[in-house]
Amino acid sequence: MADLHDIFTDDALQNLFPVSRANDFFDALFGDAAEGAYDIALKFSGYDSQNRQLHFQLHLIQRPGKCLACNLTYGLPEVFSRHPVINIKGLVGEISKLLAGQLTCNKWALKSTKSVSSELHIIPLVIEVG
Repeated sequence: MADLHDIFTDDALQNLFPVSRANDFFDALFGDAAEGAYDIALKFSGYDSQNRQLHFQLHLIQRPGKCLACNLTYGLPEVFSRHPVINIKGLVGEISKLLAGQLTCNKWALKSTKSVSSELHIIPLVIEVG
């Protein structure tokens, strides 16, 4: 199997989840992308071979002049799992394509939001693979 870090490079992840998706999300949610308090970046955090899980993270990065800590980021895993602009199901499908048959993505879940700092919150994405 190829090194997954060679597959899930920063460039590949930006193509899968472009920076503009946060603006699209806030535009759909508030009618104005400028109302958003954070940008969203997809990061690969590793492979758990024992549990056969890929681990990704959605980084919620505070925008200048906004307050990430003041926003309700803890309910976002449920919102993101269903929102058509965020489209986690489609994202998992694209991740599966990048794996080119080495692994098959099965179930996925967004885990609870973790507050790293007032400028960064993380939502873990765990994908079970076969």
